[in-house]
Amino acid sequence: MRVLTLRFSLGDVLLGVLIGFIAMGPASTVRALELAEDAPEVYEVRPGDTLWSIAGRYLRDPWLWPEIWQANDDPGNPDLIYPGERLRLVHVDGRPRVVRDTAARASGDMRVVRLSPRVRVSALEAPVPMIPVASIAPFLTQPWVAESDAIKRAPYVVGFADDRTVAAPSDDVFVRRIDTTAVSEFEILRPGDALRDPDTNRILGYEATFVANALLERVGDPAILRVTRSEREVSIGDRVIPASLEAPLENFFPRPAPAGMRGRILSVMNGISQIGQYDIVTLNRGSHDRLQPGHVLEVFRGGEEVRDKVRDGGVNWNWKRDGPLTGAFWLGNDYSVKGWSESPTGSSAPIPLHAEIGRDRATYIRPMQRAGVLMVFRSFDRVSFALVLNADRAMSVGDRVSPPAP
Repeated sequence: MRVLTLRFSLGDVLLGVLIGFIAMGPASTVRALELAEDAPEVYEVRPGDTLWSIAGRYLRDPWLWPEIWQANDDPGNPDLIYPGERLRLVHVDGRPRVVRDTAARASGDMRVVRLSPRVRVSALEAPVPMIPVASIAPFLTQPWVAESDAIKRAPYVVGFADDRTVAAPSDDVFVRRIDTTAVSEFEILRPGDALRDPDTNRILGYEATFVANALLERVGDPAILRVTRSEREVSIGDRVIPASLEAPLENFFPRPAPAGMRGRILSVMNGISQIGQYDIVTLNRGSHDRLQPGHVLEVFRGGEEVRDKVRDGGVNWNWKRDGPLTGAFWLGNDYSVKGWSESPTGSSAPIPLHAEIGRDRATYIRPMQRAGVLMVFRSFDRVSFALVLNADRAMSVGDRVSPPAP
């Protein structure tokens, strides 16, 4: 059994993201740089900004930010941006560039960061993160996808101390069965449904919702574990596996996904049906399809068959015109006469001359339209998780995704 587990510390995200020259691949060099209509000449970085939001102020396609960012020559890491700094839009050899505005520093002024009372305190020099950390932080320490359904055969919670019905941090849980002390840290999971490809119906993996962390107190059948941290209450039937030692997710950079890749949205976290900005979605493509953290995809709606309410008589029906003596009254407006026919000569059951009635096409194919942009932040073999960065219109499960057009 192999269960894939996410581990990600908030500090890793807040390390800041390198945004200088990075290899963007052939697709990014082909796509023309287009400035946003209201791109500011000067912009002061504010607390709460992200690199993505700043890039979106200047570019129509924020993932092309490294192509216009001009790092300065100050000591330290020139690629990090901090709240309080000013950015200026300039043109070098006819190409747009964003540079740090050093005029204020040259005049002796210092960067000012205005503070207000707050419960959570962060370092003044924390650089701007790539994306809104709060949008994905709750999902980054939780296992999501198991490659097989073997998790259903793992040791499971069978009961609780003190006749409890559920367990929370500091509670003991009874597990069948654990016979060795070789592993002392465990994760408690709740098996979910199979993830199926909407196009092929092939099973891509199995959902495994994170429930809690626990420490081994005593081996046996049942063994005793003590809950140390939980995202939800532990229930009877939850499965227990050794805690993953997978390395934390490293920094990622926005870049177009591999050319020619096509996929679909499998599901959206939290069980909602409509998808908007900063929602987490699963895709039916993963590392097997060369999809990696940082890859940017565009979401498209459309392509499905839709009922034509006018042609099939659902709209603009006139009862004065269509009476019992008309064919449309009985058959509907999506039927028409396709020709006339009669039985061949010598037929044993002759049918007189009659109209051949056929159904007209009372549907149309909805045109494809771009609905938004998302970025992959975690990929498994056949499934990936992505954050919706921009939403031009509502998105739904089943919508298609593809790399940005060149």
